Amino acid sequence: MLFENVKISKEISKALEEEGIVNPTKIQEMAIPLILEGKDVIGMSYTGSGKTVAFGVPVIENIKPGKGLQVIIMSPVRELAVQIANELKKFSRYKKCNIATVYGGVSLDPQVREMRKADIVVSTPGRLLDHLQRGNIKFPDVNCFVLDEADKMVEMGFIEDIERILSQTPNERQILLFGATISSEIEHIKNAHMNNPVVAEADKHVKQEFLEQYYYNVPHNQKFSLLVHLLKTEATDRVMIFCSSRSTVEMLTPNLRANGIKAEMIHGKMSQNKRLTTIERFNKDKLNVLVASAVAARGLDIKGVTHVFNYDLSRDPQEYIHRIGRTARAGEQGKAITLLSDRDYDVFNHIFDRFDLEINEIEVPKFPQLRFEARIREDRSEGTRRRYSGHRDPRGHRNQHGHHSGRSYGGRSSGSSNGSQGRSYGGRSGGSSGGNSGRSYGGNSGGSRSRSMSRPSGQHRSREMTRRSD
Repeated sequence: MLFENVKISKEISKALEEEGIVNPTKIQEMAIPLILEGKDVIGMSYTGSGKTVAFGVPVIENIKPGKGLQVIIMSPVRELAVQIANELKKFSRYKKCNIATVYGGVSLDPQVREMRKADIVVSTPGRLLDHLQRGNIKFPDVNCFVLDEADKMVEMGFIEDIERILSQTPNERQILLFGATISSEIEHIKNAHMNNPVVAEADKHVKQEFLEQYYYNVPHNQKFSLLVHLLKTEATDRVMIFCSSRSTVEMLTPNLRANGIKAEMIHGKMSQNKRLTTIERFNKDKLNVLVASAVAARGLDIKGVTHVFNYDLSRDPQEYIHRIGRTARAGEQGKAITLLSDRDYDVFNHIFDRFDLEINEIEVPKFPQLRFEARIREDRSEGTRRRYSGHRDPRGHRNQHGHHSGRSYGGRSSGSSNGSQGRSYGGRSGGSSGGNSGRSYGGNSGGSRSRSMSRPSGQHRSREMTRRSD
């Protein structure tokens, strides 16, 4: 199926072709005809599958330029709002739509001037509500309301803002909800505001044929040393390292630099300009290691990522899907590696409860012990780093060659011939002859060193993962 076969104008088809967009993705093929028909749509697909095109193209097709504000598109973060607006401007270059981008942290007056002539407003919830309360914007002719990354909106506490904005729009407007996952909290918006919505559900995460997923089981205080070792030995090109908190991002980044890794960071407390500049530098190959909090996992156009490292896991299982969606985009190959310690076990279980995934364990290699400084004050002008309150990242005495006892989680574990047993997460693990038996998350392990995980098949599975014995 080609875009020329979809009922869109030649002007939009030409603009898409110039951007190299010729064959629609699954979510685009499903959603575009429904939106053009005027239906309310809930679109679900993984990050990088082309959701902006899926709602942007039909929205632009239905616009009548110069007839006032007709479409509101809501984004949870500023960077995504800027990205969506830029993409829509490309798609509509021959239709001459006026698109205003509205977000906080900058002056109100230029935004007011943009909104007065806009056909489409792309905005974050807080700033749009601010303009609404000041009387800077009204919605009498709005016929389409789009929520991109809808579940993230709920997670960030924007649901009340969205409700207040929706209450000011005409009753007959079309509503489109898009995201990699749609949480149960979205049910309220669906039930209260949408008119017989149709679900367009494509693949929720990247196919295994494009994305290899692995994990290392490592004590928490050895994660940093292992990460540096992998960054220096893996054949990486462009790397994103995800952390579950801003403070971890801020500690990890200078420690990586202190060990010869040229890394920069991005998180929600950085200024708008700094965040956009960092993303631009990464996209232009001026840096190849980006340490990020959840702000960079959702929707942002970050290209060419070959490796994603999960330094730790978010308590929200959905966040894992958003993180790994940063690589293996548009049919390219990618690799996702998780550094798993005992404090990550619970959420790891929840990830497998929620999603059908295959992840392989890799045996932890030998690696040098490194210092991890709690605070590093960097003075780039002098080219020096000063360290404060440091601590050593000890190697410990865990046997790296697999001579340990196993765990069974609702399945059966058989002994291996070299001193170790397998782990079964809802499945069965067979014996290993290499000193390291397989772990199976709902599947069958044939005794290889990598542990194959897939969604559990229904057997009882313990929620509590005890610490590995030495």
